[in-house]
Amino acid sequence: MTTSLTVADNHDIVHMDSEKEGFVTMRVCNQLIGISVLVVQDVLRKVEIAHVPLAPHEVAGSMNLRGRIVTVIDMRARLGLEAASPNEKTMHAVVEYRDELYSLMVDSVGDVLNLPVNHIEKSPANLAGNWKDVAAGVYRLEKELLVILDVQALLTF
Repeated sequence: MTTSLTVADNHDIVHMDSEKEGFVTMRVCNQLIGISVLVVQDVLRKVEIAHVPLAPHEVAGSMNLRGRIVTVIDMRARLGLEAASPNEKTMHAVVEYRDELYSLMVDSVGDVLNLPVNHIEKSPANLAGNWKDVAAGVYRLEKELLVILDVQALLTF
């Protein structure tokens, strides 16, 4: 199998492999989720979050990342899950959507998986409402299910 490379407008090298796609894996309440590597800008550990008054409950606040204001989305709140305990450590996956930066606050960030696109299945009909709205599909791993998230749907609320 041959993989061709091309240079994008921003001069990053992009792999043009139509058979596989890379996904950054994360955990939220022990559920494994994935987001395309093409939209993830940064992965951060400890960050200082400033409270934003009158923001939707999904917005945990904002942070400064190299001089840019980043909106922090609490993925537990966005997906309708129980809140994290105050002493629980979190991580952040920074994504760009419509020229704005967003930090997805998750329990942990794992590996990058290169998955065959033709094995990604449609979301199951019995997927809970909050999940169904943001899931682009699922991938069956050996021991668990990876829910692949649609960043556009995730950040539209």
